[in-house]
Amino acid sequence: MPTDPTLSPELADLQERTRRFVDDVVIPMEARDDSAGAHGPSEAFKTELQDAAKAAGLFVPHLPADLGGLGLDMRGQAIVFEEAGRSLLGPLALNCAAPDEGNMAMMEKIATPEQRDRFLAPLAAGDVRSCFAMTERAPGAGSDPSMLQTTAERVDGGWAINGEKWFITGGVGAAFAIVMAKTEGGATMFLVDTDAAGFRVEEAIDTIDRISPGGHARLTLTDCVVPDDQVLGAAGQGFKYAQVRLAPARLTHCMRWLGLGRRSLEIALDRASTRQAFGERLADLGLAQRLIADAVIDIETSRAIIQRTAAVLDAGVDGGLASSIAKVHCSEAAFRIIDSAVQLCGSDGITVEPLGRYMAEVRPFRIYDGSNETHRWSIARRTVRARERAVGVSA
Repeated sequence: MPTDPTLSPELADLQERTRRFVDDVVIPMEARDDSAGAHGPSEAFKTELQDAAKAAGLFVPHLPADLGGLGLDMRGQAIVFEEAGRSLLGPLALNCAAPDEGNMAMMEKIATPEQRDRFLAPLAAGDVRSCFAMTERAPGAGSDPSMLQTTAERVDGGWAINGEKWFITGGVGAAFAIVMAKTEGGATMFLVDTDAAGFRVEEAIDTIDRISPGGHARLTLTDCVVPDDQVLGAAGQGFKYAQVRLAPARLTHCMRWLGLGRRSLEIALDRASTRQAFGERLADLGLAQRLIADAVIDIETSRAIIQRTAAVLDAGVDGGLASSIAKVHCSEAAFRIIDSAVQLCGSDGITVEPLGRYMAEVRPFRIYDGSNETHRWSIARRTVRARERAVGVSA
Protein backbone atom coordinates (compact mmCIF):
# COMPACT_ATOMS: atom_id res chain seq x y z
CA MET A 1 0.00 0.00 0.00
CA PRO A 2 1.45 3.42 -0.92
CA THR A 3 2.27 5.68 2.03
CA ASP A 4 -0.44 8.25 2.71
CA PRO A 5 1.20 11.68 2.27
CA THR A 6 -1.37 13.27 4.60
CA LEU A 7 -0.16 11.31 7.64
CA SER A 8 2.01 13.00 10.22
CA PRO A 9 5.61 11.72 10.32
CA GLU A 10 4.91 10.07 13.68
CA LEU A 11 1.82 8.25 12.44
CA ALA A 12 3.50 7.25 9.17
CA ASP A 13 6.36 5.76 11.21
CA LEU A 14 3.90 3.90 13.43
CA GLN A 15 2.10 2.57 10.36
CA GLU A 16 5.36 1.29 8.92
CA ARG A 17 6.45 -0.27 12.22
CA THR A 18 3.11 -2.06 12.52
CA ARG A 19 3.35 -3.27 8.94
CA ARG A 20 6.85 -4.64 9.49
CA PHE A 21 5.81 -6.30 12.74
CA VAL A 22 2.91 -8.07 11.04
CA ASP A 23 5.04 -9.11 8.06
CA ASP A 24 8.15 -10.14 9.97
CA VAL A 25 6.74 -11.53 13.22
CA VAL A 26 3.02 -12.24 13.09
CA ILE A 27 2.54 -13.75 9.64
CA PRO A 28 5.39 -16.28 10.17
CA MET A 29 3.60 -17.34 13.36
CA GLU A 30 0.40 -18.16 11.44
CA ALA A 31 1.78 -21.61 10.67
CA ARG A 32 1.64 -22.29 14.41
CA ASP A 33 -1.91 -20.97 14.90
CA ASP A 34 -3.55 -23.57 17.12
CA SER A 35 -7.13 -22.31 16.76
CA ALA A 36 -8.14 -24.81 14.06
CA GLY A 37 -10.95 -26.95 15.43
CA ALA A 38 -11.03 -24.85 18.60
CA HIS A 39 -12.53 -21.61 19.78
CA GLY A 40 -9.63 -19.23 19.31
CA PRO A 41 -5.89 -19.60 19.84
CA SER A 42 -4.67 -21.02 23.13
CA GLU A 43 -3.82 -18.67 25.97
CA ALA A 44 -0.15 -19.64 25.71
CA PHE A 45 -0.03 -18.75 22.02
CA LYS A 46 -1.90 -15.48 22.61
CA THR A 47 0.55 -14.57 25.36
CA GLU A 48 3.49 -15.23 23.05
CA LEU A 49 1.96 -12.97 20.40
CA GLN A 50 1.32 -10.22 22.92
CA ASP A 51 4.80 -10.42 24.39
CA ALA A 52 6.16 -9.84 20.88
CA ALA A 53 3.91 -6.79 20.41
CA LYS A 54 5.00 -5.38 23.76
CA ALA A 55 8.63 -5.78 22.76
CA ALA A 56 7.87 -3.94 19.51
CA GLY A 57 6.20 -1.04 21.35
CA LEU A 58 2.84 -1.65 19.66
CA PHE A 59 0.69 -2.95 22.52
CA VAL A 60 -2.82 -1.56 23.24
CA PRO A 61 -2.44 1.35 20.80
CA HIS A 62 -5.96 2.59 21.61
CA LEU A 63 -5.33 3.17 25.32
CA PRO A 64 -3.54 6.06 27.05
CA ALA A 65 0.03 5.85 28.26
CA ASP A 66 -0.94 5.31 31.90
CA LEU A 67 -2.48 1.99 30.80
CA GLY A 68 0.53 1.04 28.70
CA GLY A 69 -0.87 2.24 25.39
CA LEU A 70 -0.04 4.68 22.62
CA GLY A 71 -2.96 7.07 23.18
CA LEU A 72 -4.17 7.06 19.58
CA ASP A 73 -7.39 8.81 18.61
CA MET A 74 -9.82 7.04 16.28
CA ARG A 75 -8.06 8.32 13.14
CA GLY A 76 -4.77 7.01 14.43
CA GLN A 77 -6.35 3.71 15.38
CA ALA A 78 -7.68 3.37 11.83
CA ILE A 79 -4.13 3.36 10.50
CA VAL A 80 -2.72 0.90 13.01
CA PHE A 81 -5.72 -1.44 13.22
CA GLU A 82 -5.82 -1.82 9.43
CA GLU A 83 -2.19 -2.89 9.39
CA ALA A 84 -2.72 -5.24 12.33
CA GLY A 85 -5.75 -6.74 10.56
CA ARG A 86 -3.65 -8.02 7.67
CA SER A 87 -3.27 -11.14 9.80
CA LEU A 88 -6.04 -12.71 11.85
CA LEU A 89 -3.46 -12.87 14.65
CA GLY A 90 -2.43 -9.21 14.42
CA PRO A 91 -5.22 -7.68 16.55
CA LEU A 92 -4.73 -10.41 19.16
CA ALA A 93 -1.05 -9.58 19.32
CA LEU A 94 -1.67 -5.85 19.79
CA ASN A 95 -4.49 -6.55 22.28
CA CYS A 96 -6.89 -4.57 20.11
CA ALA A 97 -9.21 -7.43 19.14
CA ALA A 98 -12.91 -7.67 19.96
CA PRO A 99 -14.47 -7.83 22.47
CA ASP A 100 -11.65 -6.69 24.76
CA GLU A 101 -10.78 -3.62 22.70
CA GLY A 102 -14.33 -2.24 22.89
CA ASN A 103 -14.64 -3.07 26.58
CA MET A 104 -11.35 -1.37 27.36
CA ALA A 105 -12.29 1.75 25.41
CA MET A 106 -15.64 2.05 27.21
CA MET A 107 -14.24 1.36 30.67
CA GLU A 108 -11.47 3.88 30.16
CA LYS A 109 -14.20 6.51 29.77
CA ILE A 110 -16.70 5.54 32.48
CA ALA A 111 -15.13 3.16 35.03
CA THR A 112 -14.42 4.38 38.55
CA PRO A 113 -10.78 4.52 39.69
CA GLU A 114 -11.32 1.32 41.69
CA GLN A 115 -12.89 -0.42 38.68
CA ARG A 116 -9.99 0.69 36.50
CA ASP A 117 -7.51 -0.88 38.91
CA ARG A 118 -9.43 -4.11 39.40
CA PHE A 119 -10.85 -4.78 35.94
CA LEU A 120 -9.37 -2.49 33.29
CA ALA A 121 -5.66 -2.60 34.22
CA PRO A 122 -5.35 -6.43 34.01
CA LEU A 123 -7.32 -6.40 30.75
CA ALA A 124 -5.06 -3.73 29.29
CA ALA A 125 -1.99 -5.72 30.32
CA GLY A 126 -3.30 -8.83 28.54
CA ASP A 127 -3.41 -10.76 31.81
CA VAL A 128 -7.13 -11.55 31.51
CA ARG A 129 -9.92 -11.60 28.92
CA SER A 130 -13.44 -10.17 29.10
CA CYS A 131 -16.78 -10.38 27.33
CA PHE A 132 -19.73 -8.07 26.69
CA ALA A 133 -23.00 -9.78 27.56
CA MET A 134 -25.97 -7.99 26.04
CA THR A 135 -27.32 -10.30 23.29
CA GLU A 136 -30.08 -12.78 24.12
CA ARG A 137 -32.00 -15.42 22.24
CA ALA A 138 -35.43 -14.49 20.88
CA PRO A 139 -37.58 -12.97 22.21
CA GLY A 140 -34.73 -11.22 24.00
CA ALA A 141 -32.35 -8.46 22.95
CA GLY A 142 -30.61 -8.88 19.61
CA SER A 143 -30.47 -6.13 17.02
CA ASP A 144 -33.16 -4.42 19.13
CA PRO A 145 -31.65 -3.91 22.61
CA SER A 146 -34.96 -2.62 23.97
CA MET A 147 -36.16 -6.26 24.04
CA LEU A 148 -33.80 -6.97 26.93
CA GLN A 149 -35.07 -9.81 29.15
CA THR A 150 -32.28 -10.20 31.71
CA THR A 151 -33.21 -8.45 34.95
CA ALA A 152 -31.36 -7.06 37.95
CA GLU A 153 -33.17 -6.30 41.20
CA ARG A 154 -31.86 -4.62 44.32
CA VAL A 155 -31.07 -6.96 47.22
CA ASP A 156 -29.08 -6.60 50.41
CA GLY A 157 -25.51 -5.94 49.38
CA GLY A 158 -26.13 -5.11 45.74
CA TRP A 159 -28.09 -6.50 42.82
CA ALA A 160 -29.38 -9.98 41.91
CA ILE A 161 -29.14 -10.68 38.19
CA ASN A 162 -31.24 -13.31 36.41
CA GLY A 163 -31.27 -14.17 32.73
CA GLU A 164 -29.63 -15.92 29.81
CA LYS A 165 -27.12 -14.41 27.38
CA TRP A 166 -26.50 -15.81 23.92
CA PHE A 167 -23.64 -15.65 21.45
CA ILE A 168 -21.32 -13.86 23.86
CA THR A 169 -17.93 -13.52 22.20
CA GLY A 170 -15.05 -14.48 24.46
CA GLY A 171 -17.39 -15.89 27.10
CA VAL A 172 -15.44 -19.10 27.65
CA GLY A 173 -12.41 -18.27 29.76
CA ALA A 174 -13.25 -14.62 30.38
CA ALA A 175 -12.34 -13.30 33.83
CA PHE A 176 -15.30 -10.94 33.89
CA ALA A 177 -18.34 -9.99 31.87
CA ILE A 178 -19.96 -6.62 31.30
CA VAL A 179 -23.60 -7.66 31.68
CA MET A 180 -26.50 -5.55 30.48
CA ALA A 181 -29.64 -6.08 32.56
CA LYS A 182 -33.06 -4.44 32.86
CA THR A 183 -33.46 -2.45 36.07
CA GLU A 184 -36.06 -0.07 37.42
CA GLY A 185 -35.58 3.15 35.49
CA GLY A 186 -33.74 1.62 32.54
CA ALA A 187 -30.97 -0.81 31.62
CA THR A 188 -27.82 -1.01 33.72
CA MET A 189 -24.33 -2.39 33.07
CA PHE A 190 -22.63 -4.57 35.66
CA LEU A 191 -19.06 -5.82 35.98
CA VAL A 192 -19.58 -9.48 36.86
CA ASP A 193 -16.79 -11.83 37.89
CA THR A 194 -17.26 -15.08 35.97
CA ASP A 195 -16.49 -17.09 39.09
CA ALA A 196 -19.33 -15.42 40.99
CA ALA A 197 -22.02 -17.67 42.42
CA GLY A 198 -24.89 -18.00 39.95
CA PHE A 199 -22.81 -17.14 36.86
CA ARG A 200 -22.42 -20.10 34.53
CA VAL A 201 -20.98 -20.71 31.05
CA GLU A 202 -23.42 -23.26 29.66
CA GLU A 203 -21.81 -24.01 26.31
CA ALA A 204 -19.51 -22.83 23.57
CA ILE A 205 -21.50 -22.43 20.36
CA ASP A 206 -20.00 -24.02 17.26
CA THR A 207 -19.65 -21.31 14.60
CA ILE A 208 -17.89 -20.78 11.29
CA ASP A 209 -15.55 -18.13 12.73
CA ARG A 210 -12.74 -19.36 14.97
CA ILE A 211 -10.33 -16.54 15.71
CA SER A 212 -11.92 -15.13 18.92
CA PRO A 213 -10.40 -16.66 22.07
CA GLY A 214 -13.22 -18.26 23.98
CA GLY A 215 -15.45 -18.43 20.91
CA HIS A 216 -19.11 -17.51 21.41
CA ALA A 217 -20.88 -18.73 24.51
CA ARG A 218 -24.30 -19.19 26.07
CA LEU A 219 -24.27 -17.81 29.62
CA THR A 220 -26.80 -17.98 32.43
CA LEU A 221 -27.10 -15.86 35.53
CA THR A 222 -29.24 -17.24 38.36
CA ASP A 223 -29.60 -15.00 41.41
CA CYS A 224 -26.08 -13.80 40.66
CA VAL A 225 -25.44 -11.10 43.26
CA VAL A 226 -23.21 -8.20 42.24
CA PRO A 227 -22.21 -5.47 44.72
CA ASP A 228 -23.02 -1.82 44.12
CA ASP A 229 -19.40 -0.95 43.39
CA GLN A 230 -19.54 -3.19 40.31
CA VAL A 231 -22.21 -1.13 38.58
CA LEU A 232 -20.47 0.30 35.52
CA GLY A 233 -21.51 3.92 35.16
CA ALA A 234 -24.81 5.06 36.61
CA ALA A 235 -27.74 2.71 37.20
CA GLY A 236 -30.40 3.04 34.52
CA GLN A 237 -27.99 4.50 31.96
CA GLY A 238 -26.86 1.27 30.32
CA PHE A 239 -28.20 1.98 26.84
CA LYS A 240 -26.54 5.40 26.88
CA TYR A 241 -23.21 3.86 27.80
CA ALA A 242 -23.68 1.11 25.23
CA GLN A 243 -23.53 3.76 22.53
CA VAL A 244 -20.18 4.88 23.95
CA ARG A 245 -18.98 1.38 23.16
CA LEU A 246 -20.95 0.27 20.11
CA ALA A 247 -20.33 3.04 17.57
CA PRO A 248 -16.51 2.97 17.97
CA ALA A 249 -16.52 -0.85 18.21
CA ARG A 250 -18.35 -1.15 14.88
CA LEU A 251 -15.72 1.08 13.33
CA THR A 252 -12.75 -0.80 14.76
CA HIS A 253 -14.21 -4.01 13.30
CA CYS A 254 -14.23 -2.23 9.93
CA MET A 255 -10.59 -1.24 10.35
CA ARG A 256 -9.43 -4.75 11.15
CA TRP A 257 -11.45 -6.44 8.38
CA LEU A 258 -10.22 -3.88 5.85
CA GLY A 259 -6.70 -5.06 6.66
CA LEU A 260 -7.72 -8.66 6.00
CA GLY A 261 -9.30 -7.60 2.71
CA ARG A 262 -5.99 -6.02 1.71
CA ARG A 263 -4.14 -9.21 2.61
CA SER A 264 -6.57 -11.23 0.50
CA LEU A 265 -6.00 -9.00 -2.51
CA GLU A 266 -2.23 -9.27 -2.02
CA ILE A 267 -2.53 -13.07 -2.13
CA ALA A 268 -4.66 -12.88 -5.27
CA LEU A 269 -2.30 -10.42 -6.98
CA ASP A 270 0.68 -12.70 -6.36
CA ARG A 271 -1.26 -15.53 -7.98
CA ALA A 272 -2.52 -13.43 -10.91
CA SER A 273 0.98 -12.16 -11.66
CA THR A 274 2.41 -15.66 -12.08
CA ARG A 275 -0.49 -17.81 -13.31
CA GLN A 276 -0.62 -18.27 -17.09
CA ALA A 277 -3.93 -18.77 -18.91
CA PHE A 278 -4.75 -18.55 -22.61
CA GLY A 279 -1.22 -17.44 -23.39
CA GLU A 280 -1.20 -14.51 -20.96
CA ARG A 281 -0.72 -13.79 -17.31
CA LEU A 282 -3.99 -13.89 -15.42
CA ALA A 283 -3.32 -10.31 -14.34
CA ASP A 284 -3.41 -9.20 -18.00
CA LEU A 285 -6.82 -10.70 -18.76
CA GLY A 286 -9.74 -8.30 -18.76
CA LEU A 287 -12.08 -10.36 -16.59
CA ALA A 288 -9.39 -10.74 -13.92
CA GLN A 289 -8.60 -7.04 -14.11
CA ARG A 290 -12.25 -6.26 -13.40
CA LEU A 291 -12.09 -8.29 -10.19
CA ILE A 292 -8.83 -6.60 -9.18
CA ALA A 293 -10.12 -3.10 -9.92
CA ASP A 294 -13.37 -3.63 -8.01
CA ALA A 295 -11.41 -4.92 -5.02
CA VAL A 296 -9.17 -1.84 -5.05
CA ILE A 297 -12.25 0.40 -5.25
CA ASP A 298 -13.77 -1.40 -2.26
CA ILE A 299 -10.55 -0.96 -0.28
CA GLU A 300 -10.25 2.74 -1.04
CA THR A 301 -13.91 3.57 -0.41
CA SER A 302 -13.89 1.59 2.83
CA ARG A 303 -10.79 3.41 4.03
CA ALA A 304 -12.34 6.79 3.18
CA ILE A 305 -15.56 5.94 5.05
CA ILE A 306 -13.58 4.71 8.05
CA GLN A 307 -11.50 7.89 8.17
CA ARG A 308 -14.57 10.12 7.92
CA THR A 309 -16.36 8.20 10.66
CA ALA A 310 -13.25 8.30 12.82
CA ALA A 311 -13.14 12.08 12.41
CA VAL A 312 -16.79 12.32 13.47
CA LEU A 313 -16.13 10.25 16.60
CA ASP A 314 -12.96 12.17 17.41
CA ALA A 315 -14.99 15.39 17.24
CA GLY A 316 -17.21 14.05 20.02
CA VAL A 317 -20.48 14.31 18.10
CA ASP A 318 -23.10 11.60 17.56
CA GLY A 319 -21.51 8.97 15.34
CA GLY A 320 -24.51 6.67 15.09
CA LEU A 321 -25.35 7.38 11.45
CA ALA A 322 -21.74 7.46 10.30
CA SER A 323 -20.89 4.21 12.08
CA SER A 324 -23.97 2.49 10.63
CA ILE A 325 -22.93 3.51 7.12
CA ALA A 326 -19.37 2.33 7.75
CA LYS A 327 -20.52 -0.98 9.22
CA VAL A 328 -22.78 -1.85 6.29
CA HIS A 329 -20.36 -0.77 3.58
CA CYS A 330 -17.18 -2.25 5.05
CA SER A 331 -18.70 -5.57 6.10
CA GLU A 332 -20.00 -6.15 2.59
CA ALA A 333 -16.94 -4.72 0.84
CA ALA A 334 -14.55 -6.92 2.83
CA PHE A 335 -16.51 -10.01 1.87
CA ARG A 336 -16.56 -8.95 -1.80
CA ILE A 337 -12.79 -8.45 -1.78
CA ILE A 338 -12.17 -11.87 -0.28
CA ASP A 339 -14.68 -13.48 -2.65
CA SER A 340 -12.90 -11.93 -5.63
CA ALA A 341 -9.56 -13.15 -4.29
CA VAL A 342 -10.99 -16.66 -4.06
CA GLN A 343 -12.16 -16.41 -7.68
CA LEU A 344 -8.78 -15.17 -8.88
CA CYS A 345 -7.00 -18.01 -7.08
CA GLY A 346 -9.27 -20.68 -8.58
CA SER A 347 -9.02 -24.09 -6.94
CA ASP A 348 -6.37 -22.78 -4.54
CA GLY A 349 -8.86 -20.14 -3.41
CA ILE A 350 -11.36 -22.63 -2.04
CA THR A 351 -8.93 -24.39 0.26
CA VAL A 352 -9.60 -23.58 3.89
CA GLU A 353 -6.28 -21.81 4.42
CA PRO A 354 -6.05 -18.96 4.02
CA LEU A 355 -8.89 -17.50 1.90
CA GLY A 356 -11.58 -19.97 2.89
CA ARG A 357 -10.80 -19.19 6.53
CA TYR A 358 -10.95 -15.47 5.82
CA MET A 359 -14.42 -15.79 4.27
CA ALA A 360 -15.67 -17.70 7.29
CA GLU A 361 -14.25 -15.10 9.69
CA VAL A 362 -15.63 -12.06 7.86
CA ARG A 363 -19.10 -13.33 6.93
CA PRO A 364 -20.59 -13.03 10.45
CA PHE A 365 -19.77 -9.30 10.55
CA ARG A 366 -22.93 -8.65 8.53
CA ILE A 367 -24.87 -9.99 11.54
CA TYR A 368 -23.06 -8.96 14.72
CA ASP A 369 -22.91 -5.38 16.02
CA GLY A 370 -26.38 -4.97 14.55
CA SER A 371 -27.44 -6.76 11.39
CA ASN A 372 -26.92 -4.86 8.15
CA GLU A 373 -30.67 -4.86 7.59
CA THR A 374 -31.16 -3.11 10.95
CA HIS A 375 -28.51 -0.55 10.09
CA ARG A 376 -30.08 0.12 6.69
CA TRP A 377 -33.41 0.71 8.41
CA SER A 378 -31.72 3.11 10.84
CA ILE A 379 -29.89 4.93 8.03
CA ALA A 380 -33.10 5.40 6.07
CA ARG A 381 -35.09 6.53 9.08
CA ARG A 382 -32.46 9.07 10.12
CA THR A 383 -32.19 10.39 6.58
CA VAL A 384 -35.95 10.83 6.19
CA ARG A 385 -36.24 12.60 9.54
CA ALA A 386 -33.33 14.91 8.73
CA ARG A 387 -34.99 15.93 5.47
CA GLU A 388 -38.32 16.50 7.21
CA ARG A 389 -36.66 18.75 9.77
CA ALA A 390 -34.87 20.63 7.01
CA VAL A 391 -38.10 21.43 5.17
CA GLY A 392 -40.23 21.91 8.28
CA VAL A 393 -42.33 18.76 8.00
CA SER A 394 -43.39 16.99 11.20
CA ALA A 395 -43.70 13.20 11.17
